[in-house]
Formats: sequence, C-alpha cells, structure tokens
Amino acid sequence: MPEIILEDPDGTFAMLRDSVAAFAQRFDGARALRARRGAGRDLDRDIWSAMAEAGWLGLMLPEDIGGAGLGMSEQAILSEALGRALITEPLAQLSVFSGTLLVGAEPSAERSRLAEGLTSGSLVVSPVWQTTDGGYAVVTATADAAGLTLSGTADLVVAAASADVFLVLARSNDERILISVPAGAEGLAVSERPTVDGATLAQVRFSECHVATEQVLARGLLGNGLLDDAIQATRLTLAAELAGAGSKALEATVDYTKERVQFGKPIASFQAIQHRLVDMWSAAEFSCAAIVNALERLTDEPGKPAALAVLAAKARAGDAAIDITRKAIHLHGAMGFTDECDIGLFMKRAVNLNATLGNPAQLRLQFVALERAA
Repeated sequence: MPEIILEDPDGTFAMLRDSVAAFAQRFDGARALRARRGAGRDLDRDIWSAMAEAGWLGLMLPEDIGGAGLGMSEQAILSEALGRALITEPLAQLSVFSGTLLVGAEPSAERSRLAEGLTSGSLVVSPVWQTTDGGYAVVTATADAAGLTLSGTADLVVAAASADVFLVLARSNDERILISVPAGAEGLAVSERPTVDGATLAQVRFSECHVATEQVLARGLLGNGLLDDAIQATRLTLAAELAGAGSKALEATVDYTKERVQFGKPIASFQAIQHRLVDMWSAAEFSCAAIVNALERLTDEPGKPAALAVLAAKARAGDAAIDITRKAIHLHGAMGFTDECDIGLFMKRAVNLNATLGNPAQLRLQFVALERAA
C-alpha cells in the first residue's frame, strides 16, 4: 500500500512505524474515538499520557528543553502511522503547533515549565490564535499595573476543555505577542461545539483577564516568522496524517472487495471495481509523493520553495483522503454508511483534517498568491 518513502539508514522511521503499530494494539483507534465521542470528551488523557510515554509529544522539541530533538521527517512518518491507526488525539495542534511556538519563545522559567509539561503529557497546551475564517483572532493585551489585561475572542481552539494552559496570540500596541494563560484564569470562558469526527472545537473569550508580565513568552510573532513556522509544520503534519488515513482506507477497501461476493465472484474481480481501486491507489501515491517533495524542499530549499511545497502537499493529501474515503464507503455498500463500520470514521476524520488550517481551495489560492509574490 502507498506510504511516505524516505531513506532510513538508521532504522528510525521503521521504529516509529512499529511503535505506532504496537500502540494501536493497546488502544484501538476506532473504539477510542467512539468512546470519547460518547462521553463528550475532547481528549482521552490516558491515550495522551501513553503518547507522551512513547516520546511522541516532544518529538521535535530540542533536547535542551526535554524533547527528542528529531525533525520534520520523523514527525511526518509518525503522523502518517497515527493516521493509519486512526489515533485521533490532536497531536498536530497540541504538540507540533504549540511545540514550535515554544521552541521560538524567549528562554524563561515559564517556557521551560510548559516545554517539560508538554513533553511529559502532564500539561495540555492549546494554542489560541484563530478566527472562524482562519484569520488572526482579535485578542488585545493592555498593559496595567499588575501586568496585562486580555480582552477579545478566538475560535477553532482544540481540546479547550481539557487544556491546562492556553498559548494566546494577542495584539499589544503594534506587535503580536505570545502569552501563557492558565485555563482556570478569571475572565476566561470556553464554549464548545462538536465536529464531524467526534472531536470538539471551542470559542475562547477573554473579558478583563489579568496575567502577569512574566507570562509573555515571545514578541513580534508576525515579524520574526515564528507563527508562520508553526503553521507550516502543522500543515505538513496534517498532510501526513491525511495520507495515512487515505492509505489505510484504501487497504481496508481492497481487503473487503476481495471478500464481498456478487454474482458468484468477489467484486474485486470486476473490471469497473478494479478501475476505481486503481484511481484510489493513484491518489494515495500522489499525496505521499507530495509530502516527500515538501520534506525535501524543507531541507534543500527552505523559504519560498518549501512553503509552496507544503501548501501543495496539504492540498493534495486533503483532496486524496476525501476522494479515497468517499469511494471506500461506496464500495463497502450499505454497511459503509453505518457507524459500526470503521470506514466511515476514516472519512469523518479526513473531513476534519482537510478543513484544518485551510481546505484545498484556500491553500491553492495561497499557493498562487505566494508564487506570484516578488
């Protein structure tokens, strides 16, 4: 089946894939998703702690702040494997996005505390920075005698009910700053809504929320490119997870069409079915190839070429995963539409990931704008 293929001289990528396979034996992804959805939780803390024990949460954090010190290629392989296993805890946002912000933050006791908590799984650190249309949230930080006062609203916040700390992008005068805000801070309110795959997104509102000056982690986020780095790394992580989900849906469908019999033959023997399966295979292969290209550009041509490649990879992987899972449900017949059939969960997961940090149409518009920019 299609997968992200990279040179693996020391066996790290194989080890990561094996570790996820072993993990999935302990925590069945589909069963865990249904259980979390039924309980109305936005995060399974047992699974999150087990992911921390496996060393996955701090995979790309430098060793000097408690991480594994690995790179984007290792993260992509891990996320692809998690997508295949349908492990749906929001690692991309809570580990990759938040971790990238912490790596670029100024050294401080608060930064060290958050990095250690993120890596160990003892702290759920959720970024707060978006509006519903994907723009920057309007949260203002006003200096006062005790520190800063936050006011404003942000949307599309992941695991807000489970979060211990929010990393808030706020506007202070003419610059964007990053602030650590405890989840239980006075003046902070959270309202959740379910998503199509059983996860939740939340709106976080700040009303006269006071924080100490020591909780400012970084300044000038838009000027120094830190936020762009976090978005880019997270998009590529999401693309890898989409590729994994699409490849697993294809694999499950190939197996099912070999077993489902119509007119005395397995339906996989019918040419029309074979053509459809080949289309699905091609889409999965192209999405994996786009991710490999993005990883290579990040190494060989950082900057604009890499940014373009990441946009292309996320768009390609999103389109492929949606197309593959839709066809997979169709080929599973009526049972594919039932909640008891896991194939529908892969489609719902693909829909959620596809929309996160830009759907393919939005990403292609960004690609064209960036390509034409001087």
